[in-house]
Amino acid sequence: MLSDILHSIQAHRDHEPTVISLGQIWVDVMIKVPQFPVPGSFISAESYSRSVNGSFAVLEAASRMGAHTELASVLGTGPWSDMIRTALAHANIRHTGLTNKTVDNGSRLVINDGEQRSFISAPGAEVHTDEKTFEHVHPKTGDVVHINGASLMNNGATAVAEFISRPECAVAMRDFQIVFNPTSMVSTVNERLFEDLVLLHPIWSLNRQQGRAIADRLGIELDESASMRVDGGFDESMSNLCDSLAEVLRAPVVLRAGSRGAWLREHGKQTEHIDGFETKATHIRSAGPTHTGALCALLANGWNLESAVQIANAAASLAISKNINGVPQCPTFDEAAELVKKALAELNAEENNLNNYYSWLC
Repeated sequence: MLSDILHSIQAHRDHEPTVISLGQIWVDVMIKVPQFPVPGSFISAESYSRSVNGSFAVLEAASRMGAHTELASVLGTGPWSDMIRTALAHANIRHTGLTNKTVDNGSRLVINDGEQRSFISAPGAEVHTDEKTFEHVHPKTGDVVHINGASLMNNGATAVAEFISRPECAVAMRDFQIVFNPTSMVSTVNERLFEDLVLLHPIWSLNRQQGRAIADRLGIELDESASMRVDGGFDESMSNLCDSLAEVLRAPVVLRAGSRGAWLREHGKQTEHIDGFETKATHIRSAGPTHTGALCALLANGWNLESAVQIANAAASLAISKNINGVPQCPTFDEAAELVKKALAELNAEENNLNNYYSWLC
């Protein structure tokens, strides 16, 4: 479904909308190799690059899409931390969190042979958290709080658990929105924390692999019969997955599928497919963080969830078509909106041609 949402009336805000991320940030060191080395061997890399990763990609996308952005998690001191601070400043992201003066931020080695990637993580200041880490975070009406699943799999879980346990975060009291994007390693999340997160009823933004991992964790039996058909039944299986997750979570679910767009199920409504935009990828890294960041920005700016997903689909499509050192680059709101308008114009032209053809037949 592609609809004209660009003239939608946005909600009124009493202050500048802000996307606040509780997610962790580190530096990726990416090495491209012709093939994975065997243990004990020597191999020359084809390329080498560094980029700031973790929740930075989400915040950078939110900033480029027009929202005020804040990083509330811990930064350290050292070379990696300096690189992160420079990237934050360049993307107009404020760091409002704590500074650990005794340790640097962590890094992650990413080895890529063009088909597969392997990861070696060396955490740093970002995981040095406790119950007081997010004491300073007090979202205002209309703000959007972003929580990344990676923060639930290490010491960051303590800080997140303390934040979501506050009375102001309860569904009945909350006047801001929470967007949670999990990882496929959700099985490692503490049982109590996972239960508290489910009861928080955030907006779940996830891809197919993550959706299946959540379904497995919740004990949801999925009907995979559609995927056994000759045509693959991808759309039907995605719709069923989105439907099943929303029924159990009793919360909005945004199930991303790249160029196929996303499936959306809001509690109390039917699952709907929101069209994506065909594009040619220039790298193998996902534009999922771009989609999530754009979604957060649009929600903070007052768009309803359906409209936000449609524009986020466009932003992710544009991001996947261009990159800097293999990292998808989020477009501006105007660029994403232009893609939606172009697609609508083409769709209307096709409908007019079809109507003219039927009129000629009659």
